[in-house]
Amino acid sequence: MHPEIKVWLKDIEISIIEIYEFLPSGSTFTDFRMDIKSRKAVERNVEIIGEAMKRILEKAPDIFITDARRIVDTRNRIIHAYDNISADVIWLIVEHDLPVLRFTSPVS
Repeated sequence: MHPEIKVWLKDIEISIIEIYEFLPSGSTFTDFRMDIKSRKAVERNVEIIGEAMKRILEKAPDIFITDARRIVDTRNRIIHAYDNISADVIWLIVEHDLPVLRFTSPVS
């Protein structure tokens, strides 16, 4: 595995940890929707995850990470279509997609 890939996988891991730190246990969608700082912090970490994934796929296109392409596409939507990203979408990513990514990424 290329050394850069390990760095990017670590970036993904750190971003996931930070997202859960921004959202205290028991947070609801309503809490998230009303807390603009947490929403922006979570969005930023989702962007970082997507950028790291993009770099990984460019360096090692054969690597298998669950929903890798979809993660990159989400990053692109957040950055380029920021006005079309709703709190609902980000919340669903946090609730449903991050737990899968967290436990399937080949972080060493």
